[in-house]
Amino acid sequence: MCGLTGFHSFATNDSPSDIATRMADTLVHRGPDDAGVWVDERCGLALAHRRLSVLELSRAGHQPMASHDQRYVIAFNGEIYNHLELRERLRAEGRAPDWRGHSDTETLLACATAWGVEKMLRATAGMFAFALWDRQKQELVLARDRLGEKPLYWTWQNGTLIFGSELKALSKHPAFGADVDRSALASFMRHGYIASPHSIYQGVSKLPPGHWLTLPLGQPDKARAARPLPFWTIAGAVSAGLDAPLQGSPEEAVDALERQLSQSVRGQMLSDVPLGAFLSGGIDSSAIVALMQAHSSRPVRTFTIGFDDQRYDEAPHAAAIARHLGTEHTELYVRPEDALAVIPTLAGIYDEPFADSSQIPTLLVSKLTRQHVTVALSGDGGDELFGGYNTFRFAPGLWRRIQRIPAPLRGITTSLLSRVAPSGWDAMLGRLRSSGLSRPGRRLDGDKLHKLSSLLSSPDQREFYRRLSSHWVRPEQLVRGSSEAPTLLTDASALAETDSFEHYMMAASAGMYMPDDILVKVDRAAMAHSLEVRVPMLDHRVVELAWRMPLGWKIRDGEGKWPLRQLLYRHVPKALMERPKKGFSIPLADWLRGPLRDWAEALIEPGRMAREGYLRAELVGHAWRKHQNGEQDHSSRLWCVLAFQSWLQEQRT
Repeated sequence: MCGLTGFHSFATNDSPSDIATRMADTLVHRGPDDAGVWVDERCGLALAHRRLSVLELSRAGHQPMASHDQRYVIAFNGEIYNHLELRERLRAEGRAPDWRGHSDTETLLACATAWGVEKMLRATAGMFAFALWDRQKQELVLARDRLGEKPLYWTWQNGTLIFGSELKALSKHPAFGADVDRSALASFMRHGYIASPHSIYQGVSKLPPGHWLTLPLGQPDKARAARPLPFWTIAGAVSAGLDAPLQGSPEEAVDALERQLSQSVRGQMLSDVPLGAFLSGGIDSSAIVALMQAHSSRPVRTFTIGFDDQRYDEAPHAAAIARHLGTEHTELYVRPEDALAVIPTLAGIYDEPFADSSQIPTLLVSKLTRQHVTVALSGDGGDELFGGYNTFRFAPGLWRRIQRIPAPLRGITTSLLSRVAPSGWDAMLGRLRSSGLSRPGRRLDGDKLHKLSSLLSSPDQREFYRRLSSHWVRPEQLVRGSSEAPTLLTDASALAETDSFEHYMMAASAGMYMPDDILVKVDRAAMAHSLEVRVPMLDHRVVELAWRMPLGWKIRDGEGKWPLRQLLYRHVPKALMERPKKGFSIPLADWLRGPLRDWAEALIEPGRMAREGYLRAELVGHAWRKHQNGEQDHSSRLWCVLAFQSWLQEQRT
């Protein structure tokens, strides 16, 4: 695992090597073991690299690295899990070079030399982002792995191409001067993350997962017009899987899953440094650890954190799984003050606004794990592939009930509910309660009524899911002077046609939420501590197999992840797993009313927000007051606002 950065165009008085070094120095956490800069003075290209040594610990793994024939130079971040198979394939074809070492980077260069870049990309199984310079064609290729495990940003600024693993590296180039993209900010307020290809800055893009971008730098006009092209997509995997479903029985599908996932786990255990795994005690991480232990002659190192608050503590369950599997288990109980101490660091670590509060325990478990190992396997991906989220189960029924309401009545109700502001509804409902005319029970409020009005007016299932999964349902009202950036959820052509609403939600989640939330959360948290995290569930061959399974084999009897559960029960007694899922979370709602209150109020002070000019203070204040007086849990909405405000403050220090 590493960090890369670079640029093209030397329209500056500074030394290109010095600029590249400064850019790479911002990525030292991604690669503390080695650093390198390569400059082609003739064409005006600089590549820089920071290395976390995992495979080939000698200088034979140093980057940027040139191919044996000197045609290609690469700065590479990630791991190619099938690189030994690729070496054997090159040998069989008589195209293997005299290897200098055993790094997967050298393998990648040899494959590019033998087969060309596109065939090389399609042959790989791994997580990666890279910048590859073709000296012969004078072309720079930027590429990112199929599922988006590794990040890569790129932009043209003042005639200069700038790219890198994190925005902080790009910002160190003298030509970089992007402004906040208000449309991306509005989308962030809806989702809590910024979806590809957007970033928080105008004109700065994330390379989408499974895409490559060829930039003919010798032809500036063509280079500026170049756009990313896919070599693999979730939509393609969905279509192919639904068109060729697995034959046989559900039990045979579990057999196939165990074979494929075992192959993925075994390949991802390849390492020249100590390796372990996150173990929460849930289905996904337990399945990965069980397969790891099956392939290991020694106890696998496993890690978990616990909380004194029993509502959020899964450490005892993880310990029980570890005992059964015979792992060498390490757990750390985290005090509230330990978690709270992380919060001021989040904006710097995540590099752009990011509002999944499980980032906090993820950072803590990454820190714990790095004290013992350099590589850890994770169980992420199971919910998206096998229908684990609650939304996948309750949303179809809710949508059917809404559809039974006559369209004219839905329209009238929506109009009435949305015509009055949430604060107005609160005032009216308050008067009804004080007069004794309202019925006792679950309390309605203005925000719930507005959420209901948005769901009632949903024109189709896609928009219904988008609104249901929103934090701020109308973020364009919150962000001043904005429309909302388009995403995969607003582009009907971006996803394949599916056979069910459940499968649509799973495909959408795998195509957007997983790469732009889940994988960002894990990558930044782990890399902040120089820890490489691998995700066996996201081997593209596992993903493609999952999409060949009919929906009824994934969600059975109202319960998701049936194939994964059956696989796990072959290794762990079912009784150890039968408990409600708590998730990897923190008591954020309570903290915002307690120890985080002063911090939060300073960030959302109305005068401050007015001067900054991004968010409407009255809407934020309304949500804050309702949260503080206990009328409504607005913690997720407020966390979006606080994440942006904290990020904005970080940029100005």
